[in-house]
Amino acid sequence: MDLKRLRRTLTRVLCSLFCAGVFYAVWLAFFLESVRPGNATAPAALWLSAPLVTAAGFPAGIAIHERLTEQSIDPFLRIFLWPLVGCAAGAGAVFWLGPMLIVFGMFGAGTAAVVLREVVVHLREDQRGTRPP
Repeated sequence: MDLKRLRRTLTRVLCSLFCAGVFYAVWLAFFLESVRPGNATAPAALWLSAPLVTAAGFPAGIAIHERLTEQSIDPFLRIFLWPLVGCAAGAGAVFWLGPMLIVFGMFGAGTAAVVLREVVVHLREDQRGTRPP
């Protein structure tokens, strides 16, 4: 992998991580505002939505990067599945240690899933000979 391609990949991952952070911050603000003492069903439903909302931020960051750099744009769902699996696995792995720790599991596993996706995409491009300039 050449230096220009590595820099572009790192920028895509950082953009996706930033957007995932923004999505999580919005989710957390909504969660803190909507949870009231004595209501047990709302927090359960909101906790289950955390990986979904956070995972949506990763492809949003990639899409923003692709738009700004005028690269070909992958469909949202094709990108979304990778961080969704990562965020769900990360949240599930650390939820039992304490629900507020899911952010670390989601961001760690979600970022790893995005990096893995980028590696797979680059390997496919190399095999097909369709590397972007």
